[in-house]
Amino acid sequence: MKQTPSDLEQITATTLGHYNSVAEDFREGTRDHDVSQNINALLRHIQGTAPFTVLDFGCGPGRDLQTFTRMGHIAVGLDGSQEFARMAREDSGCEVLQQDFLKLDLPAERFDGIFANAVLFHVPLQELPRVLKQLHGALKPGGVLFSSNPRGDNQEGWNGPRYGSYHDLEAWQGLLTAAGFVELEHYYRPAGLPREQQPWLASVWRKA
Repeated sequence: MKQTPSDLEQITATTLGHYNSVAEDFREGTRDHDVSQNINALLRHIQGTAPFTVLDFGCGPGRDLQTFTRMGHIAVGLDGSQEFARMAREDSGCEVLQQDFLKLDLPAERFDGIFANAVLFHVPLQELPRVLKQLHGALKPGGVLFSSNPRGDNQEGWNGPRYGSYHDLEAWQGLLTAAGFVELEHYYRPAGLPREQQPWLASVWRKA
């Protein structure tokens, strides 16, 4: 069933309202999460000479912006949550854009890499092809997109106050390929566990 503009506004407002209301607890609860496997997966596929310009798409409170900066890269954050964007600016000192994912205004061909960690699943399926094309356009030629999402059986809907769309590998590959990306690798997280205990699907893609 097609979602109307008012449906999409409600999805955005409710999901962002939740994150704004729990921003401080979220920052503390995720401060020590180890996503080095994901950061390394993005960086090792970027071609050229560092430092790289990286967009942390859905940067949250800015944890990974700080990591990219410590590694010597130029990190730019983007988040829809007003509270997360404020925290990310304060904690990282990086440029942070506050933009609704469904109303993006991204610079053309600015970024060597885009790090979309635990975020694109919040985009409703009917809007995802457009958003992926916008990310594609923001990458330099040959640029790299990393994404990690909770995997699922291609269903979407509300999980408490947050909206999510949960894809399996085949569906995700189809969406990214249609948006102009070529797959470089994929893996499941956390590493070293049986597949049924790996809820996260991570994948890395090059702008064709």
